[in-house]
Amino acid sequence: MISKRTQEMTPFIVMDVLEKAHAMERKGAHIIHMEVGEPDFDTPQCIKDAACKALNDGHTHYTHSLGILELREAICEHYFDTYNVSIDPGRVVISSGTSPAMFVMFAALLEKDDQVIISDPHYACYPNFIKFVQGRPVTVPVYEEDGFQYRPEAIKAKITPQTKAVLINSPSNPTGNLLSASRMQAIAELVLEAGSPYIISDEIYHGLVYEGKEHSVLEFTDKAFVFNGFSKLYAMTGLRLGYMIAPRDFIRPIQKVQQNFFISANAMVQMAGITALKEAGNDILQMKQIYNERRQYMIRRLKDMGLGITVEPTGAFYVFANAKHISSDSYKLAFEILEKAHVGVAPGIDFGKNAEGYLRFSYATSLENISEGMDRLEKYIKTIPDL
Repeated sequence: MISKRTQEMTPFIVMDVLEKAHAMERKGAHIIHMEVGEPDFDTPQCIKDAACKALNDGHTHYTHSLGILELREAICEHYFDTYNVSIDPGRVVISSGTSPAMFVMFAALLEKDDQVIISDPHYACYPNFIKFVQGRPVTVPVYEEDGFQYRPEAIKAKITPQTKAVLINSPSNPTGNLLSASRMQAIAELVLEAGSPYIISDEIYHGLVYEGKEHSVLEFTDKAFVFNGFSKLYAMTGLRLGYMIAPRDFIRPIQKVQQNFFISANAMVQMAGITALKEAGNDILQMKQIYNERRQYMIRRLKDMGLGITVEPTGAFYVFANAKHISSDSYKLAFEILEKAHVGVAPGIDFGKNAEGYLRFSYATSLENISEGMDRLEKYIKTIPDL
């Protein structure tokens, strides 16, 4: 019999949209993809060269379960240079992508019915990670007019003796908005006052910020787990390389889970990660400039169509637009846009109940594709009666 926890796991709806789009493409349709958050850029050449060299040099065996020390040291240098925080490499755990690190962390942190506070909207997979290890996600609504930022007093109202962590994600998926330094500090102080909870900070979109500055939670507290990786910033999604920075007393328990379930991350890719951190800076700057041009264009076009964007997103590669005046059923709307306009978008309901009525657009595709997609979307909206 199929396990209850897998039967109850919700699908990642954006993947349903993508798979439907692929089926349409096989029948000859031309789809503009703005549903998936995957960089369209090729992995920088210096990283590919480093991966090939590592393969030829024999980096094809198990590494230390926490990861190659040189990579962990490079991550610590990166966090010091970027955020002025000092981290011991013994607190860094390398993983085959950020998602396995998240699984390992929740397995080490949560007992049955322990609670984790998450925002609503939130990244679609957070609740499933928490529920899979028998924890309970507790949602705190965040709002468009507030730039989808947490209100610390709303978090405080949800903290109970069962609360083990507060999860933050800045820049955010799906909204593309940043959590301000003042609110991050207020959340850190709130958690400290509460005593037992930790902060879990998903920092995977750090580096992809076009206005303002992102902050690591480690600037404000050490009582935190930080997730980051190479997929988004370095266009390395298929190479599967991520990492976690954890409190020291959790390292050995996390290491035991890693040893049993994953052994170690890919040795060759870990070597490429060192090069990414040390040599790919110019490539990143070029990609960021192009992302920013796309961001500004997409925001302008969506606003011109009447979609709501109260606080413009300044990070990641998403625009989260209010489409409630078109439909209150974002799932149905997303598939209708796909079928009638041949444009893939992510429905807001994938990201929480408070995200219903919104659509997420990814600008991780060419400006030419975005322009064509916006033209198609505009033409579709004009066909809707009473708009």
